[in-house]
Amino acid sequence: MRPVRVIPCLDINQGRVVKGVHFVELRGAADPVEAAQAYSDGGADEIAFLDITATVEGRRTVFDLLRKVTAAVSVPVTVGGGIKSVEDVEAALEAGASCASISSAAYRDPGMVSEAVGRFGSERVLVAIDADASPTCPSGREVYIDGGRTATGTDAVEFARQMAELGVGQLLPTSKATDGVQDGYDLQLTRGIADATGLPVIASGGAGKLEHFYEAVAEGHADAVLAASVFHFGTFTVRQVKEYLRDRGLTVNL
Repeated sequence: MRPVRVIPCLDINQGRVVKGVHFVELRGAADPVEAAQAYSDGGADEIAFLDITATVEGRRTVFDLLRKVTAAVSVPVTVGGGIKSVEDVEAALEAGASCASISSAAYRDPGMVSEAVGRFGSERVLVAIDADASPTCPSGREVYIDGGRTATGTDAVEFARQMAELGVGQLLPTSKATDGVQDGYDLQLTRGIADATGLPVIASGGAGKLEHFYEAVAEGHADAVLAASVFHFGTFTVRQVKEYLRDRGLTVNL
């Protein structure tokens, strides 16, 4: 079994790390470079850098800040937010990111995803899927775009299958309902996408207790666990999460 990756997430807004609930109610947490360096030094396997308002504001990712973050850490960085073209993917990689996360643009322009995979390789392209509960979708989860603001009517698991067919290397589903609430990941969403695609899936949105990280892997079939609030506000360290997973029989890199 591959080691479970533990990934702190830096949600960036106006140059600061912030954290919200249900994608809104943002509050400040830290300086991005300082936070990234601390997580890198503290044993994070990767860092996610998400410019959470770039798409809604119609602008590109803050690549200058990304460049500072990637220069300060010794672990891979995945960047998302405002990545809407192959040129944006290229700019992200040139700024030091190891992987570009495409979300709204993947829904609006799947051909761009295919082109990015062809140019940069599957391991450099991730699709992030924001979703919420829906009684009309077969999987019970509906894709949302524009930072979770716009419902699409598209089934999240079916959309994940489509992205897998385009050759993306990983998927990052985040549940609007569980984001920031700390009551646990949306295991139905995570497991549905993991089982339907066979791709590595990063569980995101809702970690509040150590057991939530274990459940994401054991029940949600995730390959990695991403969290923000519990790390930013000192509830747990990355090492504590890894030791807990190890003690429950999972493989981690300590």
